[in-house]
Amino acid sequence: MCSWCWAFAPVWQEVRESLANDIELKYVLGGLAPDSDQPMSDEMQHKLQQTWRRIEETVPGTTFNFNFWEDCQPRRSTYPACRAVLAAKILENDKEQAMISAIQHAYYLQAKNPSDVEVLAECAQDIGLEKESFTKQLQSKQVDLQLADNIASYRKHSSAGFPSLVLKTETAHHPIRIDYNDASIILSQLHVNRE
Repeated sequence: MCSWCWAFAPVWQEVRESLANDIELKYVLGGLAPDSDQPMSDEMQHKLQQTWRRIEETVPGTTFNFNFWEDCQPRRSTYPACRAVLAAKILENDKEQAMISAIQHAYYLQAKNPSDVEVLAECAQDIGLEKESFTKQLQSKQVDLQLADNIASYRKHSSAGFPSLVLKTETAHHPIRIDYNDASIILSQLHVNRE
């Protein structure tokens, strides 16, 4: 649910499509904002809207549906979306990226609130998962434990914020500098750090 991750999505797709076959991708969910039923403060809403505008100016082609701020009751709660990605992967291992994309499209383009279980269940159904099984998995202890493990791993290996890329080799973890407009910059760092 990080708006900078949304801006990074096209370049990230290009990076994924260009990776060497021997590089294994592993998504680690950093959590961002814990569970909350409280409405987002006006100050935070204003700050995020300003971030969206700055992203639209900085990363060509990135758009946001600002109707979200009028149509939804925003909450600063991203753990439900993180759990949704984990639940989708548990149900079908190859659905992780599809779920990330579905959540981002629902939030940023369709002005739906991905802090709501019903919205996440619709996203799951849209990518071909059975809604009831997904909702059960979303609320499972297994998903809660996996999210805690993901957050701990993120905090240990990444200090760059969201999004972050880290190349793990046999000897070290190498932070990869993000470029929102040029996949080749990321790919060249991966090549250098693997040698």
